[in-house]
Amino acid sequence: MKVAFVAKAGAGAPVLVLLVGEERKLGARGSEIDRISGGAIGRALAAPRFKGKKGEVLDLVAPAGVSARRLLLLGLGPVKELTFHVARECGGALVAHLLSERETEATILLDLPRGAKLDEARLAAELAGGARLRNYRFDRYLTQKKEDRPAPIAGLDLVVAKPAAAERAARRTAALAAGVAFARDLVNLPPNALYPESFVAEMRALKSLGVKVEALDEKQMAKLGLNALLAVGQGSVRPPRLLVLQYEGARPGKDGPIAFVGKGVCFDSGGLCLKRPNGMMEMKGDMAGGAAVVGVMRALAERKAKVHAVGIVGLVENMPSGRAFKPGDIVTTHAGRTIEMLDTDAEGRLVLIDALHYTAKRFKPRAMIDLATLTYSVMAALGSVFAGIFASDDRLAQQLVAAGQAVDERLWRLPLDKGYDAHLESRIADVKHHAEDAESADAAHAAALLKMFVDGRPWAHLDIAGKEFRHKDSNLAPAGATGFAVQLLEEFVARLEGHA
Repeated sequence: MKVAFVAKAGAGAPVLVLLVGEERKLGARGSEIDRISGGAIGRALAAPRFKGKKGEVLDLVAPAGVSARRLLLLGLGPVKELTFHVARECGGALVAHLLSERETEATILLDLPRGAKLDEARLAAELAGGARLRNYRFDRYLTQKKEDRPAPIAGLDLVVAKPAAAERAARRTAALAAGVAFARDLVNLPPNALYPESFVAEMRALKSLGVKVEALDEKQMAKLGLNALLAVGQGSVRPPRLLVLQYEGARPGKDGPIAFVGKGVCFDSGGLCLKRPNGMMEMKGDMAGGAAVVGVMRALAERKAKVHAVGIVGLVENMPSGRAFKPGDIVTTHAGRTIEMLDTDAEGRLVLIDALHYTAKRFKPRAMIDLATLTYSVMAALGSVFAGIFASDDRLAQQLVAAGQAVDERLWRLPLDKGYDAHLESRIADVKHHAEDAESADAAHAAALLKMFVDGRPWAHLDIAGKEFRHKDSNLAPAGATGFAVQLLEEFVARLEGHA
């Protein structure tokens, strides 16, 4: 979608959009359109159905006196509650309506509501960012046009007083939308197309943005002792990889980079502890944590964020075969500790313990944040409203929770307590990889295990199970992969940069 910030609307714009808060007051541009239309806008605003709620759209077809074939009133909700994310959602809601009406172009006549906390440039940038997020589609494998599938929006103009300022502000939201789309594409790809080696190949898009891309193969990992990660991948004909991304938007300092670590299980059959068939239907998305990592790295690089960040993704397929790891196997981890492996369908934590310890030792980061679709128990505890967060550092936890709240990718802090460690004691190895009662507080036990391998670094674990797909459209995403946590992590970094 081509987005342009302009000083005046182009002649013959087919769809005009006015912004209206719940107060239902028009700004200067809206008042002029109301005058030209003989008061049609004012009369429409007086109708009882339209309330100006967030994302609400009132559609006036062929209004008198206006050359556009369609005039839309886009609700912003209460002006005092008009945050950047509300604006982002409104931009997405606009695109959803345009798609439903088979419109492919629109022009927003932007009036900044009186009393709004956002300035005009930020409001315009966020409307455009939300539009980009909602306009996403994954159609790589469609060979025939579907009549019930509208064409994507081709162009969106935003009429503002200072186009250059809006353009500068929109660089961030455009980069964020690109990062989210990158993560969504990876999760949407079918498992015959996305596996460890092809995941690495997709990273060529990052090299042109200045991101250093490195991928350790199985021989390199074996030499380094990443045996837990290797054990998970050994049952597949697709060899595992450890993806290492480095972005130096700021000079590396003594405190170390921010590190994002992702679970990248490209397909999870459960291994020898095989899942039921219906439990595998969305297991191509078991690498959504890894997708979030590469998505935020792309967003940061594309907007030239002033930060030093690394992204590490442990890439494997968990498959059954004569070579697959077995319940009861013991391996020596990267940390030098032995681990007794029990349920082969609890493989994600095995990937993460080696990836986390490798990251801690190699990069000595000031903070580590891992993301994984890890446990069913976090879904049982929190449902669809929150993802779970466990953290060894209170300040880091607070920063991530606040960032998630701001972008509506909400986190709920769950307990990280030594009481769970006792359930991970093994009689024949240093530790076992989950509690004997695998259904009892499994998310907390998994977090307790991960904490043993972070080498004392400030660390947070985001269990994003159940967030990788949506089965219905939302204001910011069509049904399918969500790209969950890219917005959250980008906002977290932006606040560290002082952009809150």
